[in-house]
Amino acid sequence: MIAFAKQPNDRQERIAPLASLPLFFDIKGKAVLVAGGSDGAAWKAELLAAAGAEVHVFCPATELSEVFTERDGQFIHHDTCWQSVCFNGFALAVGDCQTKEEARHFHDRAIAAGVPVNVIDIPQFCQFKFGSIVNRSPVVIGISTDGAAPILGQAIRRRIETLLPPSLKSWARFAQTIRSHVTEALSPVQRRRFWEGFVDRAFAGEEPDTDMVPDLLAAASPARNDGRTAGHVTLVGAGPGDAELLTLKAVRALQAADVILFDDLVSSEVLELARREAKRMLVGKRGGRESCKQEDINATMLALAKAGKRVVRLKSGDPMVFGRAGEEIDHLRREGISVDIVPGITAASAMASCLGMSLTHRDYAQSVRFITGHSRHGGLPADIDWACVADPHTTTVFYMGGRTAALIASRLIAEGLEPSTRTVIMADVSRSTQQQWHGSLENLAEGIGKIGYENPVLIAVGGAVSAQATAVTHIDSSTESPVQAPGRFQSHR
Repeated sequence: MIAFAKQPNDRQERIAPLASLPLFFDIKGKAVLVAGGSDGAAWKAELLAAAGAEVHVFCPATELSEVFTERDGQFIHHDTCWQSVCFNGFALAVGDCQTKEEARHFHDRAIAAGVPVNVIDIPQFCQFKFGSIVNRSPVVIGISTDGAAPILGQAIRRRIETLLPPSLKSWARFAQTIRSHVTEALSPVQRRRFWEGFVDRAFAGEEPDTDMVPDLLAAASPARNDGRTAGHVTLVGAGPGDAELLTLKAVRALQAADVILFDDLVSSEVLELARREAKRMLVGKRGGRESCKQEDINATMLALAKAGKRVVRLKSGDPMVFGRAGEEIDHLRREGISVDIVPGITAASAMASCLGMSLTHRDYAQSVRFITGHSRHGGLPADIDWACVADPHTTTVFYMGGRTAALIASRLIAEGLEPSTRTVIMADVSRSTQQQWHGSLENLAEGIGKIGYENPVLIAVGGAVSAQATAVTHIDSSTESPVQAPGRFQSHR
Protein backbone atom coordinates (compact mmCIF):
# COMPACT_ATOMS: atom_id res chain seq x y z
CA MET A 1 0.00 0.00 0.00
CA ILE A 2 1.37 3.41 -1.04
CA ALA A 3 0.75 6.45 1.14
CA PHE A 4 0.52 9.78 -0.69
CA ALA A 5 1.84 12.87 1.01
CA LYS A 6 -0.72 15.53 1.81
CA GLN A 7 -0.54 18.83 -0.06
CA PRO A 8 0.92 21.72 1.92
CA ASN A 9 -1.79 23.99 3.29
CA ASP A 10 -0.62 26.93 1.19
CA ARG A 11 -1.20 25.08 -2.09
CA GLN A 12 -4.53 25.41 -3.80
CA GLU A 13 -6.52 22.19 -4.23
CA ARG A 14 -6.93 20.99 -7.81
CA ILE A 15 -10.61 20.24 -7.14
CA ALA A 16 -12.65 22.25 -4.67
CA PRO A 17 -14.92 20.30 -2.30
CA LEU A 18 -18.08 18.88 -3.91
CA ALA A 19 -21.47 18.64 -2.19
CA SER A 20 -22.10 15.47 -4.22
CA LEU A 21 -20.42 13.51 -6.98
CA PRO A 22 -21.90 14.05 -10.46
CA LEU A 23 -22.29 10.73 -12.28
CA PHE A 24 -24.04 9.57 -15.42
CA PHE A 25 -25.65 6.17 -14.97
CA ASP A 26 -26.46 3.90 -17.93
CA ILE A 27 -29.86 2.29 -17.28
CA LYS A 28 -30.79 1.27 -20.83
CA GLY A 29 -32.84 -1.93 -20.67
CA LYS A 30 -32.60 -2.16 -16.89
CA ALA A 31 -35.59 -2.51 -14.59
CA VAL A 32 -36.26 0.36 -12.18
CA LEU A 33 -38.87 0.62 -9.45
CA VAL A 34 -41.13 3.65 -9.04
CA ALA A 35 -43.43 3.62 -6.01
CA GLY A 36 -46.41 5.97 -5.99
CA GLY A 37 -48.79 7.50 -8.49
CA SER A 38 -48.40 11.28 -8.00
CA ASP A 39 -47.41 13.83 -10.63
CA GLY A 40 -43.95 13.93 -9.05
CA ALA A 41 -43.57 10.17 -9.40
CA ALA A 42 -44.81 10.40 -12.99
CA TRP A 43 -42.15 12.97 -13.85
CA LYS A 44 -39.40 10.76 -12.43
CA ALA A 45 -40.84 7.77 -14.32
CA GLU A 46 -40.80 9.74 -17.58
CA LEU A 47 -37.20 10.76 -16.98
CA LEU A 48 -36.15 7.16 -16.30
CA ALA A 49 -38.00 5.93 -19.39
CA ALA A 50 -36.34 8.62 -21.52
CA ALA A 51 -32.98 7.15 -20.41
CA GLY A 52 -34.06 3.74 -21.72
CA ALA A 53 -35.10 2.05 -18.47
CA GLU A 54 -37.87 -0.50 -18.09
CA VAL A 55 -40.01 1.37 -15.56
CA HIS A 56 -42.18 -0.63 -13.14
CA VAL A 57 -44.76 1.54 -11.37
CA PHE A 58 -46.23 0.14 -8.16
CA CYS A 59 -49.45 1.91 -7.13
CA PRO A 60 -53.15 1.07 -6.87
CA ALA A 61 -54.90 2.13 -10.09
CA THR A 62 -57.27 4.38 -8.14
CA GLU A 63 -54.32 6.51 -6.97
CA LEU A 64 -52.59 6.96 -10.33
CA SER A 65 -52.06 10.49 -11.63
CA GLU A 66 -53.60 11.39 -14.99
CA VAL A 67 -50.05 11.82 -16.25
CA PHE A 68 -49.56 8.07 -15.92
CA THR A 69 -52.82 7.21 -17.65
CA GLU A 70 -52.03 9.62 -20.52
CA ARG A 71 -48.83 7.62 -21.13
CA ASP A 72 -50.41 4.21 -20.96
CA GLY A 73 -48.00 1.64 -22.40
CA GLN A 74 -44.86 3.63 -21.64
CA PHE A 75 -44.56 2.03 -18.17
CA ILE A 76 -45.30 -1.36 -16.64
CA HIS A 77 -48.05 -0.79 -14.10
CA HIS A 78 -48.54 -3.04 -11.05
CA ASP A 79 -51.88 -2.50 -9.33
CA THR A 80 -50.48 -2.94 -5.84
CA CYS A 81 -48.61 -1.04 -3.13
CA TRP A 82 -44.82 -1.18 -3.08
CA GLN A 83 -44.72 -2.87 0.33
CA SER A 84 -45.41 -6.25 -1.28
CA VAL A 85 -42.56 -5.88 -3.79
CA CYS A 86 -39.24 -7.69 -3.74
CA PHE A 87 -36.59 -5.04 -4.41
CA ASN A 88 -34.01 -7.53 -5.68
CA GLY A 89 -33.25 -7.21 -9.38
CA PHE A 90 -33.99 -3.50 -9.75
CA ALA A 91 -31.23 -1.12 -10.81
CA LEU A 92 -32.79 1.89 -9.01
CA ALA A 93 -35.68 2.55 -6.65
CA VAL A 94 -37.62 5.83 -6.56
CA GLY A 95 -40.35 6.35 -3.99
CA ASP A 96 -43.03 8.98 -3.49
CA CYS A 97 -43.79 8.53 0.21
CA GLN A 98 -46.48 10.30 2.21
CA THR A 99 -44.82 10.17 5.63
CA LYS A 100 -41.31 10.06 7.01
CA GLU A 101 -42.01 6.65 8.50
CA GLU A 102 -42.99 5.30 5.08
CA ALA A 103 -39.94 7.00 3.54
CA ARG A 104 -37.60 5.40 6.07
CA HIS A 105 -39.15 1.98 5.45
CA PHE A 106 -38.82 2.35 1.66
CA HIS A 107 -35.22 3.54 2.02
CA ASP A 108 -34.24 0.68 4.32
CA ARG A 109 -35.82 -1.96 2.05
CA ALA A 110 -33.88 -0.66 -0.94
CA ILE A 111 -30.59 -0.47 0.99
CA ALA A 112 -31.02 -4.02 2.24
CA ALA A 113 -31.45 -5.21 -1.35
CA GLY A 114 -28.40 -3.20 -2.51
CA VAL A 115 -30.49 -0.92 -4.73
CA PRO A 116 -29.64 2.82 -4.98
CA VAL A 117 -32.62 4.74 -3.65
CA ASN A 118 -34.27 8.15 -3.98
CA VAL A 119 -37.25 9.26 -1.91
CA ILE A 120 -38.82 12.24 -3.63
CA ASP A 121 -38.42 15.55 -1.72
CA ILE A 122 -36.87 13.92 1.37
CA PRO A 123 -33.07 14.38 0.93
CA GLN A 124 -32.11 12.42 4.04
CA PHE A 125 -33.43 9.24 2.38
CA CYS A 126 -31.75 9.80 -0.98
CA GLN A 127 -28.56 8.07 -2.07
CA PHE A 128 -28.80 9.91 -5.38
CA LYS A 129 -30.67 13.02 -6.52
CA PHE A 130 -32.36 14.19 -9.69
CA GLY A 131 -31.06 17.56 -10.84
CA SER A 132 -32.24 19.91 -13.56
CA ILE A 133 -31.10 18.78 -17.00
CA VAL A 134 -30.28 20.35 -20.33
CA ASN A 135 -31.09 17.76 -22.96
CA ARG A 136 -29.12 17.76 -26.20
CA SER A 137 -28.71 14.00 -26.09
CA PRO A 138 -26.23 12.44 -26.47
CA VAL A 139 -25.04 15.67 -24.80
CA VAL A 140 -26.71 15.77 -21.39
CA ILE A 141 -25.94 18.41 -18.74
CA GLY A 142 -26.99 17.83 -15.15
CA ILE A 143 -27.32 20.65 -12.60
CA SER A 144 -27.50 20.13 -8.86
CA THR A 145 -27.82 22.50 -5.92
CA ASP A 146 -27.65 19.54 -3.50
CA GLY A 147 -31.32 20.06 -2.74
CA ALA A 148 -30.71 23.54 -1.33
CA ALA A 149 -32.46 25.59 -4.03
CA PRO A 150 -34.22 23.67 -6.84
CA ILE A 151 -35.55 26.94 -8.31
CA LEU A 152 -31.96 28.17 -8.63
CA GLY A 153 -31.09 24.97 -10.48
CA GLN A 154 -33.96 25.56 -12.89
CA ALA A 155 -32.80 29.15 -13.47
CA ILE A 156 -29.27 27.92 -14.22
CA ARG A 157 -30.73 25.39 -16.66
CA ARG A 158 -32.62 28.14 -18.49
CA ARG A 159 -29.44 30.22 -18.75
CA ILE A 160 -27.47 27.28 -20.17
CA GLU A 161 -30.31 26.50 -22.61
CA THR A 162 -29.85 29.95 -24.15
CA LEU A 163 -26.14 29.32 -24.75
CA LEU A 164 -26.44 25.94 -26.46
CA PRO A 165 -27.82 25.83 -30.01
CA PRO A 166 -30.51 23.19 -30.64
CA SER A 167 -28.28 21.78 -33.40
CA LEU A 168 -25.78 20.61 -30.75
CA LYS A 169 -27.72 17.34 -30.55
CA SER A 170 -27.06 16.72 -34.26
CA TRP A 171 -23.38 17.61 -33.90
CA ALA A 172 -22.91 15.17 -31.02
CA ARG A 173 -24.50 12.36 -33.04
CA PHE A 174 -22.42 13.36 -36.05
CA ALA A 175 -19.28 13.11 -33.90
CA GLN A 176 -20.19 9.53 -33.02
CA THR A 177 -20.38 8.56 -36.69
CA ILE A 178 -17.02 10.07 -37.73
CA ARG A 179 -14.90 9.45 -34.61
CA SER A 180 -13.32 6.21 -35.83
CA HIS A 181 -12.46 7.73 -39.22
CA VAL A 182 -10.84 10.78 -37.59
CA THR A 183 -8.84 8.54 -35.23
CA GLU A 184 -7.46 6.52 -38.13
CA ALA A 185 -6.73 9.49 -40.40
CA LEU A 186 -4.99 11.86 -37.98
CA SER A 187 -2.23 11.87 -35.41
CA PRO A 188 -3.07 12.78 -31.77
CA VAL A 189 -1.99 16.42 -32.30
CA GLN A 190 -3.97 16.65 -35.53
CA ARG A 191 -7.01 15.08 -33.89
CA ARG A 192 -7.01 17.82 -31.29
CA ARG A 193 -6.97 20.46 -34.04
CA PHE A 194 -9.76 18.65 -35.84
CA TRP A 195 -12.04 18.51 -32.81
CA GLU A 196 -11.33 22.17 -31.90
CA GLY A 197 -12.45 23.15 -35.40
CA PHE A 198 -15.42 20.80 -35.08
CA VAL A 199 -16.51 22.47 -31.84
CA ASP A 200 -16.23 25.95 -33.35
CA ARG A 201 -18.55 24.90 -36.18
CA ALA A 202 -20.96 23.24 -33.75
CA PHE A 203 -21.38 26.38 -31.66
CA ALA A 204 -21.88 28.56 -34.70
CA GLY A 205 -25.45 27.19 -34.84
CA GLU A 206 -25.29 25.55 -38.29
CA GLU A 207 -26.33 21.96 -38.95
CA PRO A 208 -23.58 19.35 -39.50
CA ASP A 209 -22.92 17.94 -42.95
CA THR A 210 -20.57 15.21 -44.15
CA ASP A 211 -19.21 17.69 -46.71
CA MET A 212 -17.58 19.57 -43.81
CA VAL A 213 -15.27 16.68 -42.91
CA PRO A 214 -12.66 17.19 -45.70
CA ASP A 215 -12.29 20.88 -44.78
CA LEU A 216 -11.90 20.06 -41.09
CA LEU A 217 -9.36 17.35 -41.88
CA ALA A 218 -7.40 19.75 -44.07
CA ALA A 219 -7.39 22.44 -41.38
CA ALA A 220 -6.11 19.91 -38.84
CA SER A 221 -3.19 18.73 -40.99
CA PRO A 222 -0.05 20.93 -40.85
CA ALA A 223 0.98 19.67 -44.27
CA ARG A 224 -2.18 21.04 -45.82
CA ASN A 225 -2.98 23.95 -43.55
CA ASP A 226 -1.01 26.69 -45.36
CA GLY A 227 -2.88 29.61 -43.83
CA ARG A 228 -4.93 30.24 -46.96
CA THR A 229 -8.12 28.66 -45.64
CA ALA A 230 -10.53 31.58 -45.36
CA GLY A 231 -12.19 32.36 -42.09
CA HIS A 232 -15.57 33.96 -41.61
CA VAL A 233 -16.95 37.28 -40.37
CA THR A 234 -20.18 37.71 -38.42
CA LEU A 235 -21.63 41.18 -37.89
CA VAL A 236 -23.34 41.08 -34.51
CA GLY A 237 -25.73 43.59 -33.00
CA ALA A 238 -24.79 44.25 -29.38
CA GLY A 239 -28.00 46.14 -28.65
CA PRO A 240 -28.13 49.44 -26.75
CA GLY A 241 -26.03 48.27 -23.81
CA ASP A 242 -28.04 46.01 -21.50
CA ALA A 243 -26.50 42.55 -21.93
CA GLU A 244 -29.86 40.87 -21.31
CA LEU A 245 -31.16 42.41 -24.53
CA LEU A 246 -28.73 40.35 -26.63
CA THR A 247 -30.25 37.70 -28.86
CA LEU A 248 -29.40 34.04 -28.26
CA LYS A 249 -27.73 33.92 -31.67
CA ALA A 250 -25.54 36.88 -30.73
CA VAL A 251 -24.35 35.14 -27.55
CA ARG A 252 -23.52 31.99 -29.52
CA ALA A 253 -21.52 34.01 -32.04
CA LEU A 254 -19.55 35.65 -29.21
CA GLN A 255 -18.90 32.24 -27.68
CA ALA A 256 -17.54 30.89 -30.99
CA ALA A 257 -15.31 33.84 -31.95
CA ASP A 258 -11.53 33.80 -32.32
CA VAL A 259 -11.35 37.59 -32.56
CA ILE A 260 -13.88 40.29 -31.59
CA LEU A 261 -13.67 43.77 -33.10
CA PHE A 262 -15.95 45.91 -30.96
CA ASP A 263 -17.27 49.45 -31.08
CA ASP A 264 -16.53 52.03 -28.42
CA LEU A 265 -20.21 52.00 -27.41
CA VAL A 266 -20.40 48.26 -26.68
CA SER A 267 -20.86 47.72 -22.95
CA SER A 268 -18.46 45.71 -20.81
CA GLU A 269 -21.42 43.54 -19.72
CA VAL A 270 -21.89 42.41 -23.32
CA LEU A 271 -18.20 41.66 -23.74
CA GLU A 272 -18.29 39.54 -20.58
CA LEU A 273 -20.43 37.03 -22.50
CA ALA A 274 -17.71 36.45 -25.10
CA ARG A 275 -15.44 33.44 -25.28
CA ARG A 276 -12.61 33.94 -22.79
CA GLU A 277 -9.93 32.90 -25.28
CA ALA A 278 -11.12 35.34 -27.96
CA LYS A 279 -8.83 38.26 -28.74
CA ARG A 280 -10.64 41.59 -28.28
CA MET A 281 -9.83 44.66 -30.36
CA LEU A 282 -11.38 48.10 -29.81
CA VAL A 283 -12.19 49.74 -33.14
CA GLY A 284 -14.46 52.51 -31.91
CA LYS A 285 -15.57 55.52 -33.94
CA ARG A 286 -16.88 58.51 -31.96
CA GLY A 287 -17.74 61.98 -33.18
CA GLY A 288 -15.23 64.60 -32.01
CA ARG A 289 -12.80 61.98 -30.66
CA GLU A 290 -9.80 60.07 -31.94
CA SER A 291 -11.25 57.10 -33.82
CA CYS A 292 -10.36 54.17 -36.03
CA LYS A 293 -10.79 54.84 -39.73
CA GLN A 294 -13.35 52.69 -41.50
CA GLU A 295 -10.71 51.65 -44.04
CA ASP A 296 -8.50 50.34 -41.24
CA ILE A 297 -11.38 48.35 -39.73
CA ASN A 298 -12.15 46.82 -43.12
CA ALA A 299 -8.50 45.89 -43.64
CA THR A 300 -8.22 44.34 -40.16
CA MET A 301 -11.32 42.19 -40.64
CA LEU A 302 -10.07 41.04 -44.02
CA ALA A 303 -6.60 40.14 -42.74
CA LEU A 304 -7.97 38.16 -39.82
CA ALA A 305 -10.47 36.29 -41.97
CA LYS A 306 -7.81 35.44 -44.55
CA ALA A 307 -5.72 34.02 -41.69
CA GLY A 308 -8.56 31.57 -41.02
CA LYS A 309 -10.03 33.32 -37.99
CA ARG A 310 -13.68 33.36 -37.03
CA VAL A 311 -14.23 37.10 -36.59
CA VAL A 312 -17.10 38.84 -34.83
CA ARG A 313 -17.62 42.49 -35.71
CA LEU A 314 -19.59 43.64 -32.65
CA LYS A 315 -21.62 46.77 -33.25
CA SER A 316 -23.73 48.78 -30.85
CA GLY A 317 -27.48 48.50 -31.50
CA ASP A 318 -28.37 46.81 -34.78
CA PRO A 319 -25.49 46.46 -37.27
CA MET A 320 -27.78 47.32 -40.18
CA VAL A 321 -28.98 50.63 -38.69
CA PHE A 322 -26.41 53.47 -39.03
CA GLY A 323 -23.57 51.01 -38.49
CA ARG A 324 -21.71 51.22 -41.83
CA ALA A 325 -22.41 47.52 -42.22
CA GLY A 326 -22.97 47.90 -45.94
CA GLU A 327 -19.42 49.14 -46.50
CA GLU A 328 -17.93 46.30 -44.46
CA ILE A 329 -20.03 43.61 -46.14
CA ASP A 330 -19.18 44.85 -49.63
CA HIS A 331 -15.46 45.00 -48.82
CA LEU A 332 -15.35 41.45 -47.43
CA ARG A 333 -17.44 39.88 -50.17
CA ARG A 334 -15.32 41.47 -52.89
CA GLU A 335 -12.39 39.59 -51.34
CA GLY A 336 -14.27 36.29 -51.20
CA ILE A 337 -14.87 36.28 -47.42
CA SER A 338 -18.20 34.90 -46.23
CA VAL A 339 -20.29 37.16 -44.00
CA ASP A 340 -23.45 36.70 -42.01
CA ILE A 341 -25.43 39.12 -39.83
CA VAL A 342 -26.99 38.74 -36.40
CA PRO A 343 -29.47 41.57 -35.83
CA GLY A 344 -29.64 43.45 -32.55
CA ILE A 345 -32.13 45.67 -30.76
CA THR A 346 -31.69 49.14 -32.18
CA ALA A 347 -31.61 52.04 -29.75
CA ALA A 348 -34.96 53.47 -30.86
CA SER A 349 -36.74 50.21 -29.99
CA ALA A 350 -35.03 50.13 -26.60
CA MET A 351 -36.03 53.76 -26.00
CA ALA A 352 -39.66 52.98 -26.83
CA SER A 353 -39.58 50.04 -24.42
CA CYS A 354 -38.04 52.10 -21.61
CA LEU A 355 -40.69 54.81 -22.05
CA GLY A 356 -43.60 52.45 -22.59
CA MET A 357 -44.19 54.28 -25.87
CA SER A 358 -45.55 52.68 -29.04
CA LEU A 359 -43.64 54.10 -31.99
CA THR A 360 -46.61 53.38 -34.25
CA HIS A 361 -49.63 53.98 -31.99
CA ARG A 362 -52.42 53.65 -34.54
CA ASP A 363 -54.28 56.70 -33.22
CA TYR A 364 -51.24 58.99 -33.52
CA ALA A 365 -48.55 57.62 -35.84
CA GLN A 366 -48.96 55.55 -38.98
CA SER A 367 -45.24 55.19 -39.63
CA VAL A 368 -41.85 55.47 -37.98
CA ARG A 369 -38.70 57.04 -39.41
CA PHE A 370 -35.04 56.76 -38.27
CA ILE A 371 -32.76 59.59 -39.39
CA THR A 372 -29.08 60.19 -38.77
CA GLY A 373 -28.58 63.50 -37.00
CA HIS A 374 -25.26 64.33 -38.60
CA SER A 375 -23.40 63.82 -41.85
CA ARG A 376 -19.78 62.74 -42.24
CA HIS A 377 -18.90 66.46 -42.25
CA GLY A 378 -20.48 67.05 -38.84
CA GLY A 379 -23.57 69.03 -39.81
CA LEU A 380 -27.05 67.94 -40.80
CA PRO A 381 -27.25 65.64 -43.83
CA ALA A 382 -27.88 67.73 -46.94
CA ASP A 383 -30.34 65.37 -48.64
CA ILE A 384 -33.10 65.18 -46.00
CA ASP A 385 -36.59 66.11 -47.19
CA TRP A 386 -37.54 68.21 -44.17
CA ALA A 387 -41.06 68.89 -45.44
CA CYS A 388 -41.67 65.13 -45.40
CA VAL A 389 -39.99 64.72 -42.00
CA ALA A 390 -42.21 67.39 -40.43
CA ASP A 391 -45.19 65.05 -40.41
CA PRO A 392 -47.02 64.94 -37.04
CA HIS A 393 -48.45 61.51 -37.91
CA THR A 394 -44.99 59.94 -38.15
CA THR A 395 -42.74 59.13 -35.22
CA THR A 396 -39.28 60.39 -36.13
CA VAL A 397 -36.21 59.31 -34.18
CA PHE A 398 -32.93 61.11 -34.78
CA TYR A 399 -29.78 59.12 -34.01
CA MET A 400 -26.55 60.93 -33.07
CA GLY A 401 -28.29 64.30 -33.16
CA GLY A 402 -26.95 65.85 -29.98
CA ARG A 403 -24.67 68.41 -31.65
CA THR A 404 -27.27 69.31 -34.27
CA ALA A 405 -30.35 69.38 -31.99
CA ALA A 406 -30.94 73.14 -32.35
CA LEU A 407 -30.74 72.87 -36.14
CA ILE A 408 -33.15 69.90 -36.14
CA ALA A 409 -35.71 71.86 -34.11
CA SER A 410 -35.49 74.98 -36.29
CA ARG A 411 -35.86 73.01 -39.53
CA LEU A 412 -38.89 71.07 -38.27
CA ILE A 413 -40.59 74.22 -37.00
CA ALA A 414 -39.83 76.00 -40.28
CA GLU A 415 -41.56 73.18 -42.16
CA GLY A 416 -44.75 73.46 -40.13
CA LEU A 417 -44.41 71.42 -36.93
CA GLU A 418 -45.84 73.29 -33.96
CA PRO A 419 -43.15 74.62 -31.59
CA SER A 420 -45.08 72.95 -28.74
CA THR A 421 -44.77 69.48 -30.34
CA ARG A 422 -43.81 67.00 -27.64
CA THR A 423 -40.21 65.80 -27.80
CA VAL A 424 -38.11 63.38 -25.80
CA ILE A 425 -34.34 63.05 -25.56
CA MET A 426 -32.68 59.92 -24.20
CA ALA A 427 -29.02 59.17 -23.62
CA ASP A 428 -27.39 55.83 -22.73
CA VAL A 429 -30.63 53.98 -23.33
CA SER A 430 -31.06 50.80 -21.22
CA ARG A 431 -27.89 51.43 -19.20
CA SER A 432 -27.49 52.32 -15.55
CA THR A 433 -26.42 55.81 -16.70
CA GLN A 434 -29.60 56.35 -18.74
CA GLN A 435 -30.93 59.93 -18.84
CA GLN A 436 -34.07 61.41 -20.35
CA TRP A 437 -35.59 64.82 -20.95
CA HIS A 438 -39.21 65.55 -21.87
CA GLY A 439 -40.24 68.86 -23.32
CA SER A 440 -41.31 70.70 -26.45
CA LEU A 441 -39.63 71.07 -29.82
CA GLU A 442 -38.92 74.76 -29.23
CA ASN A 443 -36.97 73.87 -26.09
CA LEU A 444 -34.95 71.05 -27.64
CA ALA A 445 -31.62 72.91 -27.38
CA GLU A 446 -32.29 73.46 -23.68
CA GLY A 447 -32.89 69.73 -23.26
CA ILE A 448 -29.63 68.85 -24.96
CA GLY A 449 -27.90 71.30 -22.66
CA LYS A 450 -29.11 69.27 -19.68
CA ILE A 451 -28.51 65.82 -21.21
CA GLY A 452 -25.23 66.61 -22.95
CA TYR A 453 -24.02 64.88 -26.09
CA GLU A 454 -20.90 63.07 -24.96
CA ASN A 455 -22.87 59.81 -24.78
CA PRO A 456 -25.17 58.31 -27.45
CA VAL A 457 -28.27 60.51 -27.80
CA LEU A 458 -31.67 59.84 -29.37
CA ILE A 459 -34.27 62.52 -30.12
CA ALA A 460 -37.88 61.44 -30.76
CA VAL A 461 -40.55 63.73 -32.19
CA GLY A 462 -44.12 63.13 -33.30
CA GLY A 463 -47.65 62.20 -32.35
CA ALA A 464 -46.65 58.99 -30.57
CA VAL A 465 -44.42 61.01 -28.23
CA SER A 466 -47.35 63.31 -27.45
CA ALA A 467 -49.57 60.27 -26.81
CA GLN A 468 -47.05 58.80 -24.38
CA ALA A 469 -46.65 62.14 -22.58
CA THR A 470 -50.43 62.51 -22.25
CA ALA A 471 -50.84 58.95 -20.95
CA VAL A 472 -48.14 59.29 -18.29
CA THR A 473 -49.40 62.70 -17.19
CA HIS A 474 -52.90 61.25 -16.83
CA ILE A 475 -51.64 58.36 -14.73
CA ASP A 476 -49.69 60.64 -12.42
CA SER A 477 -52.32 63.38 -12.12
CA SER A 478 -53.82 61.64 -9.10
CA THR A 479 -50.53 62.17 -7.28
CA GLU A 480 -50.32 65.82 -8.36
CA SER A 481 -46.84 65.24 -9.78
CA PRO A 482 -47.09 65.02 -13.56
CA VAL A 483 -43.89 63.43 -14.86
CA GLN A 484 -44.18 65.00 -18.31
CA ALA A 485 -44.06 68.66 -17.35
CA PRO A 486 -42.26 70.73 -20.03
CA GLY A 487 -38.51 70.50 -19.74
CA ARG A 488 -38.51 67.67 -17.22
CA PHE A 489 -35.14 65.91 -16.85
CA GLN A 490 -34.57 62.44 -15.40
CA SER A 491 -31.36 60.58 -14.70
CA HIS A 492 -30.75 56.97 -13.54
CA ARG A 493 -27.38 57.78 -12.11
